Amino acid sequence: MHDGGWPDVFIRTGTYPWQHLFPMPATPGIGMPGTRSSAATKCISEVPGLANGLTVAVAAAMSLTLFLLLVSYSQGGLLREPTPASFYAVFPHNTLVAMFGTVFGFAILALAIGVTRFWRNVSPGALQPGAGSEAARNALTLKYLDGCHGEGCNEADDRFTPLRPRFHHLTFYCFMLCFASTSVATLYHYLLGWQAPYPVVSLPVLLGTVGGLGLLAGPVGLLWLNLRHAADHGDPQQRPMDRGFIALLLATSATGLVLLAGRDAVVMPVLLALHFGSVMALFLTLPYGKFAHGLYRTAALLKSSIKRRMPNELKLGTD
Repeated sequence: MHDGGWPDVFIRTGTYPWQHLFPMPATPGIGMPGTRSSAATKCISEVPGLANGLTVAVAAAMSLTLFLLLVSYSQGGLLREPTPASFYAVFPHNTLVAMFGTVFGFAILALAIGVTRFWRNVSPGALQPGAGSEAARNALTLKYLDGCHGEGCNEADDRFTPLRPRFHHLTFYCFMLCFASTSVATLYHYLLGWQAPYPVVSLPVLLGTVGGLGLLAGPVGLLWLNLRHAADHGDPQQRPMDRGFIALLLATSATGLVLLAGRDAVVMPVLLALHFGSVMALFLTLPYGKFAHGLYRTAALLKSSIKRRMPNELKLGTD
């Protein structure tokens, strides 16, 4: 179906406006509404322990935090008296680059493999002029989370609400603010030779503070909607990992803000390990939780944009 047809919208949002009247079961080979992919969901559900995504998220964050504390202790950084510029005294810069580079590289590789396989399976055809910009615009504005009528999505009942797209916007754009903060800090370090931590009124701290506050409000709203979500919406097997992802977003933003407030305190090394442990756990689980759906749905939007620009081979409506 073309231009806003329900099959295309179903790929992007995983909800129909009549879902409460006619609950839809999973289709073999396609997966439940809103899943990243049926194969990924099946794989995750079969791994012992991953059925409870929240437990996995907390365990990963705590394990990595403990590991970081042991690393810092072994290098003598944990017991040093903190100073305003002692982040790298706790964890040497090269150690952080090696650890985070490995974890982030794994996440990027896993996501790239999954999206590449998805793209090959859908066989959208050659890229058409204007399709990329239209798909990017639809993705960034969450066009199809308005239910195609501007009233939003169904949540706990058959009423429409705009809360889901609003919380999605808040979460995504505040996540990008945090990413921008990290990017600016990287430029400061490598181009200007300025080492963290930076002054409170500096650009990285301001971007990170606003982004961190938004990453508390947005995920809290999404978690609230997730807990109220009707049982026949979405994939029950995927929902635990989605909640785990939301929990890690909350942990990352909360520990980052606490670290900002206590970076000159004696407990700063512990706060730093908690924050880095949460961030590393977030990276590790990116390919398996809610984050991945953004990439798959962007690819689905691009497929739809390409399809609408292809010649109508059926010639319906023409004589």
